[in-house]
Amino acid sequence: MEAAGSDVLKDQVRSNWSNVVLVCRKCSKKLDGGFGPGGGERLAKALRKHLSLKTGRKAAAGVVEVNCLGICPKGAVTVVDGAASREWLLVRPGVDLDELAETLGLHAPEHL
Repeated sequence: MEAAGSDVLKDQVRSNWSNVVLVCRKCSKKLDGGFGPGGGERLAKALRKHLSLKTGRKAAAGVVEVNCLGICPKGAVTVVDGAASREWLLVRPGVDLDELAETLGLHAPEHL
């Protein structure tokens, strides 16, 4: 006898993501920028631009803004690395994006 709901496991959508990073939208809005070359972008957008990542499931990795993660640090954005989700990062404006990307296991598409 087949278990109820087993059809749900048969439906899948593929992505090209090697990793996913969750960025708190509320933290980003509170800072009103602070990231990227001019310091005027939100963290998720700055990371995607810096690494030349597209958006959506066809990107090499996912940088996704999510609703409040409940940490609410002053002067920082909460970030969760999907591959190491037990330790969350508090990222301050002006961080070196290359260093952050390396810490998060994110790479530009040509390096994957």
